[in-house]
Amino acid sequence: MEQKNEMSITFDSRSSNEGFARVAVAAFCTQLNPTMEEVADIKTAISEAITNSIIHGYNSQIKKIQIDCCIEGKDLWVSVIDTGCGIPDVKKAMEPLYTTRPELDRSGMGFAFMEAFMDELCVESEVGKGTTVRMKKTIGTPKNLFA
Repeated sequence: MEQKNEMSITFDSRSSNEGFARVAVAAFCTQLNPTMEEVADIKTAISEAITNSIIHGYNSQIKKIQIDCCIEGKDLWVSVIDTGCGIPDVKKAMEPLYTTRPELDRSGMGFAFMEAFMDELCVESEVGKGTTVRMKKTIGTPKNLFA
């Protein structure tokens, strides 16, 4: 029977902690023996989720971001959780090039990158309560570029 392994970290919503979070999740997933490309994909998706929390969720205020990771079989599940302002229209927010912060030169591609680099993406948000971004990456599964 395959065992599950879990890890959680909580840190301040400072952009200087983005690198720490990327490395922590990458280190946790090494037990699955991922390729360098898989690690890079995971780190990119984590960066995008954390940046969204800092810029959009907390409006650059210092609050807490939590990352929960779980490994089951070859699957890495990652949740990035904030208790920020929430997203009024998740479907709209997930559209490529949509941003609520154009004055900060935000590209509006965060969710698109998360979707591209991970196998599954689910965004749950409640205005005034925060946002949870859940992502899954199956390690060792080649991508079908022609699917």
